[in-house]
Amino acid sequence: MPNAIIIREYGNSATLVLEGIELSRPGPKEVQLQQTAIGVNYHDVYVRSGLYKTLALPGIPGCEATGIIEAVGSDVTNFRPGDRVAYVTGGYGAYASHRNIAASLVVPIPDDVSDEAAASNLLRAMTVEMLTAHVHRVTPDMTVLVHAAAGGVGRMLCQALAGLGAKAIGTVGSPEKAQIATENGCAYPILYRDIDFVKSVSDITEGAGVDVVYDSVGADTFAGSIEALAMCGHLVNFGQSSGPVDPIAMATLATKSLTVSRPILFHYLRDPNQYHAIADKVMRAFQSGTLKAPKPTPVPLNEAPKAHDTLESMTRGGSLVLIP
Repeated sequence: MPNAIIIREYGNSATLVLEGIELSRPGPKEVQLQQTAIGVNYHDVYVRSGLYKTLALPGIPGCEATGIIEAVGSDVTNFRPGDRVAYVTGGYGAYASHRNIAASLVVPIPDDVSDEAAASNLLRAMTVEMLTAHVHRVTPDMTVLVHAAAGGVGRMLCQALAGLGAKAIGTVGSPEKAQIATENGCAYPILYRDIDFVKSVSDITEGAGVDVVYDSVGADTFAGSIEALAMCGHLVNFGQSSGPVDPIAMATLATKSLTVSRPILFHYLRDPNQYHAIADKVMRAFQSGTLKAPKPTPVPLNEAPKAHDTLESMTRGGSLVLIP
């Protein structure tokens, strides 16, 4: 019998409960998946805790997974049973053994990319592509500050920046994380617990500041990120692991003609053509090695609470996948 993790109330990881579900035949424009691996992301933690109230309760969390197509709807012509596919969705529902999903959301997985790697890194890689090519297009002459540079998105972001010829400065919490960031393309890791990152950025850039800051930390780093920007710089706040950011006065931005954006990946994926273009590009990047995905740690689906606890306690920026 198909089963899924159901959230019935916001709270800690104990709210993630495995229950049996009923699954109908796929609709005309849907495919039915037997899922093989499910990505576990901080977005899921924010949804579970109630920080993001974007999942109607009771509901099934999860934004990305891989699977094998078991059945296709009557209008689906580009996929067939047996195909290996992956998807990212803002509609949730990934924490399940089986599911129906719009055929327009699934993308083929290349033979040399594993289900586990795709399930745990497709959303991250698409986020990186959004950040560097759509929110603020990075060019080789730029100097960029990446917060949490050894984290899952951070290390992949440093890889992409290095590949684009940009100079990456990254904040990290320990010498071990500094090594991870360096191995992934970060030119200047900053141990932010020991050194004021704003002063370090000023020293590295000879007082000029950085062209763009990619900040997924939020409350703890936002003010410093503003200060670290160069004239006409751009702060991209794409997460809030330390808490939400307070409102900012327009006069603060005016001091250096700064811009601030708060992108949400799924808003950039609304256009099916753009969704598939981004997904195809990152799949090719995985194949070529331009983006290197860390090997994920598998966790059984029924141990989703353990996966969330592990994710929240991680110190090395690894990745997890739920296995139905």
